[in-house]
Amino acid sequence: MPSLRDIRKRIASVKNTRQITKAMKMVAAAKLRRAQEAILRARPYAQHMESVLGSLATRADLAAHPLLAARPPRRIELFVLSSDRGLCGGFNANIFRRALRFLAEAKGADGVPYERIELSTLGRKGRDFAARRKLTARKDYSGIFEQLEFGKAEGIAREIADHYVDAELDAVFLLYNEFESAIAQRVSLVQLLPIVPRPAGGDDRETPVDYLYEPSRAEVLDALLPQHLAMQLWRAMLESQASEHGARMTAMDSATKNASEMIDRLTLQFNRARQAYITKELMEIVSGAEALK
Repeated sequence: MPSLRDIRKRIASVKNTRQITKAMKMVAAAKLRRAQEAILRARPYAQHMESVLGSLATRADLAAHPLLAARPPRRIELFVLSSDRGLCGGFNANIFRRALRFLAEAKGADGVPYERIELSTLGRKGRDFAARRKLTARKDYSGIFEQLEFGKAEGIAREIADHYVDAELDAVFLLYNEFESAIAQRVSLVQLLPIVPRPAGGDDRETPVDYLYEPSRAEVLDALLPQHLAMQLWRAMLESQASEHGARMTAMDSATKNASEMIDRLTLQFNRARQAYITKELMEIVSGAEALK
């Protein structure tokens, strides 16, 4: 049975841990508020652009621009968005499970296995995951979430576009946590390239017709398609960042509550041990007094 000193030290240690987790929860909550505001501003524009480009892919000639060209997917790149730090619950674990499932399936729509699948990781945890699993990683973008800027998304999107135009890649997928609320995140796997045509139905029930381009089709597509790639990647980064802060806030809240419950149990154990110690001393005193009679 632990001594009173040991129990007292453990209570003090758990109290210190509770202070840390409580502080981390407050920091995550403050960051979450800013990240949530950013994603709510960016999401409508990104969704509308995705809808427009999907509609464009059903109408325009796919040979009109290299980024619209669809070819049999044999060389695939998967961008995995994770966090740079831990202590955020199942945020990273959910992403890694989905990535492993994607790699295990490793077949295109026609059922033919991909010739090559490479990973690009955004976040230190994703880099460590690829290293542990000995997965082929093309590039790591660790530290990109420390100061998130749209220019970084543009740079990565430009790199993706160059690889796709040069036929080094046949398809590009994004894997990230989509923010739903402070306590809920949804793992999303989306195809970034080639652009998926918008399914028939809804606003596309009318007969598909091509758009009129001004000043010209080539100039419009040259400006719109790279912007679309950058915007979709930027949205995924914002979604992942907000999800990370929400997951960390929830995890630290649970840790704080668990620490409080542990302190209550240890306090009860300490009181019982102290009472047993006092009772033992009283019995020894009484026994000694009786022996002197």
